[in-house]
Amino acid sequence: MTRHRSFKRLVRTRMAKTGESYTAARATLLAAREPGAGPGPALATSDEMIRQRTGRGWEEWFDLLDEAGLAERPHRDIARWVADLQGVAPLAWAAQAVTVSYERARGGRAVGQRPDGFAITASRTLGIPIGRLFHAFADEKERGRWLVDADLRERSATKPRSARFDWGDGRSRVNVTFQAKGEARSTVTVEHTRLPEASAAARMKAWWRERLTTLEGLLEGRASDA
Repeated sequence: MTRHRSFKRLVRTRMAKTGESYTAARATLLAAREPGAGPGPALATSDEMIRQRTGRGWEEWFDLLDEAGLAERPHRDIARWVADLQGVAPLAWAAQAVTVSYERARGGRAVGQRPDGFAITASRTLGIPIGRLFHAFADEKERGRWLVDADLRERSATKPRSARFDWGDGRSRVNVTFQAKGEARSTVTVEHTRLPEASAAARMKAWWRERLTTLEGLLEGRASDA
């Protein structure tokens, strides 16, 4: 059996889109780097990280899945097989990361695509305490200062760690998590899920990045005036 069959397919797909050499396309994929405002890299994480988390690199994982005859199997079957091999639950990070990346390589799932639609993430680290950053999202009046014309309705919140919202008509959702980076710095990660198509995901990723830049200027500007 030809080794790295599915991984080579992923590399050649990238080559056709970018004009890169095989070596350059392979290196970019394994590093999980994807410049621009698109939904994200084809692989869920870098080769180094997946090896640390699972004991196997991407090319080895794809070979195992090919040899197990899982190329045409549905998502649930692949995830269960990976989970059994790893001794984890099918919804665990390792099982889902391997499964989704393999589906992308086989052409069965686009970047950012999930069973319920497309999803994107955007994050930013600010020189602001976590409580103040949380307030910028959780307080409706405060949101209106930097999320102009955004229709967010809170579903739940755990101060100061997370907040969940319905977006617009409720067909998509926004999940926000916060992490302290010391007393005066914190990171916010926005995940926008259930988007209808890849183009909508790309637009929302660019939009959220721009909004987080606005938020950064607003909050850090206030901090410098304090």
